[in-house]
Amino acid sequence: MLLINNSHELTQQIPLWPSIPFFLILLAIAIGPLIAEEWWENNRNKLLVSIVLSVPTIGYLVYMDLTEHLKHQVLGDYLPFIVLLTSLFVITGGIHLSGDIKAKPKINTLFLGIGFLLASFMGTTGAAMLLIRPVISINKQRQFSVHTILFFIAAVANCGGLLTPLGDPPLLMLYLRGASFTWFFNLLPEWAFVGTLLLTAYYFLDSYYYKKEPKVNLLADERQIKPIRITGAINFIFLLGVVFSVALINHDVIPAMAEEDASYFLKHLREIVLIVLTVMAYFTTSQKIRESNKFSWGPIAEVAVVFIGIFITMTPTLIYLSQHAPDLGLTDPWQYYYATGFLSAFLDNTPTAVAFHSVASSIPYADSIPLVANVAENILKAIATSAVFFGALTYIGNGPNFMVKSIAEDHGINMPSFFGYMFKFSLIILLPIYILTQLIFM
Repeated sequence: MLLINNSHELTQQIPLWPSIPFFLILLAIAIGPLIAEEWWENNRNKLLVSIVLSVPTIGYLVYMDLTEHLKHQVLGDYLPFIVLLTSLFVITGGIHLSGDIKAKPKINTLFLGIGFLLASFMGTTGAAMLLIRPVISINKQRQFSVHTILFFIAAVANCGGLLTPLGDPPLLMLYLRGASFTWFFNLLPEWAFVGTLLLTAYYFLDSYYYKKEPKVNLLADERQIKPIRITGAINFIFLLGVVFSVALINHDVIPAMAEEDASYFLKHLREIVLIVLTVMAYFTTSQKIRESNKFSWGPIAEVAVVFIGIFITMTPTLIYLSQHAPDLGLTDPWQYYYATGFLSAFLDNTPTAVAFHSVASSIPYADSIPLVANVAENILKAIATSAVFFGALTYIGNGPNFMVKSIAEDHGINMPSFFGYMFKFSLIILLPIYILTQLIFM
């Protein structure tokens, strides 16, 4: 049986079993750090898992003559994805924020608010890595600081990144599928609503804990004051270069990039420019600044080796979802909101957003319904919003979550366990906010 998929190519209908490697790699990401932490920490082992699970998928796609789909996943999705993340990682890793000011609730809320604003334009990873150490330093004299890190994960490492494709990888994938750079500004109401609730809840909670602080801690906090100082500010110029590259170097602005006979250079002009900006940022930033940030290639290498396996193994899954979309019974935005959200929390929000976009783009719509990226606009809003927000529901929902947790623990902060995080924070603070968001906006 032959069907037309969303790339307008004929493809044989395939069963679900070729998706097994994809489910296995997601399972490995979810439970690897929990059951084999030391083994999983080695990036070579992650690469081994990606290779072992990718080989049968590649073999199946070649056998079924579906290599064009594989090519699109690697060159059309993975390459832009990893190049953009690397550029943001390297550039923001060259900006160092130092100093120690009073850890009052207003100051802490201000820092989380700044991170929330920055996340959409320097990425949730970039904003989180820029601000987490100053936030920890500011609060190091306080006894009660765990709640600050938890709200930091929610606001800075996740929810703040909703307004541009730079903010969070799921949004980049939707951008690559046809949503314009400025379309994501339409999510401003949801972004502002959740941000306001998060920061307000944090301020009152931090005020409560501030009153419980021993006086000796507060006196010590007042004595150890150092002015806030930014070094490596030249990287803000390169960061602007990344923003303009993603916004302006695309098919909408340069239609020739989408032509079949376009040169490799033209098709990947955006990635080439981003690589140039990354190299310039790396070599114009002093090594001392990167050492102050404890910069290493390990985190981005981890993303690279894990996600090459994800992008390859998810190819049969995307084809399957496109072919069976009507059978899934997803029709309303709220259904996509919760389906995308809960899977984003326990798998990974990037492949989850891609999968549900594939489902939504395979359903026929009436001519009167406005489409964005080949999906009804209200459904795309639901997918984008929930993928970003629900990534904060667990430590594994979004890449920066575990990074922030690890840095906090390195500084002696006793962070909750995987399930402790959920039961003590995300299910009682975040989930009600997300449900309220759906009821108002979906």
